[in-house]
Amino acid sequence: QVQLVESGGGTVQSGGSLRLSCVASGRTFVGYRMGWFRQAPGKEREFVAAIASGNSFYRDSVKGRFTVSRDNAKNTVYLQMNSLKPEDTAVYYCTAGRNPIVPARTSYEYWGQGTQVTVSS
Repeated sequence: QVQLVESGGGTVQSGGSLRLSCVASGRTFVGYRMGWFRQAPGKEREFVAAIASGNSFYRDSVKGRFTVSRDNAKNTVYLQMNSLKPEDTAVYYCTAGRNPIVPARTSYEYWGQGTQVTVSS
């Protein structure tokens, strides 16, 4: 059974940092692009960042603040979030997929349950 399990969410003040982790199990994800989406209350789920074959991708609003990385030996992907803003508040979902359209939700086959990130002003 394939599972993606996120951890590291929490509540921080504006300007603070958090590091999210996602451990994948049930199959190898070598060759899969792994990344993160987020969903704020009342909004659609949106692409945040992804990494594949050493290339990383980010939505414009997080560039320079967030860094995505992965450890294939541990089947784990990370999201380091710095200089957090209240508008970053959302549930963050780990995901894995192979379709080449990076920011499209439909490009990803596997999803975690999500971890809450709350940034207070």
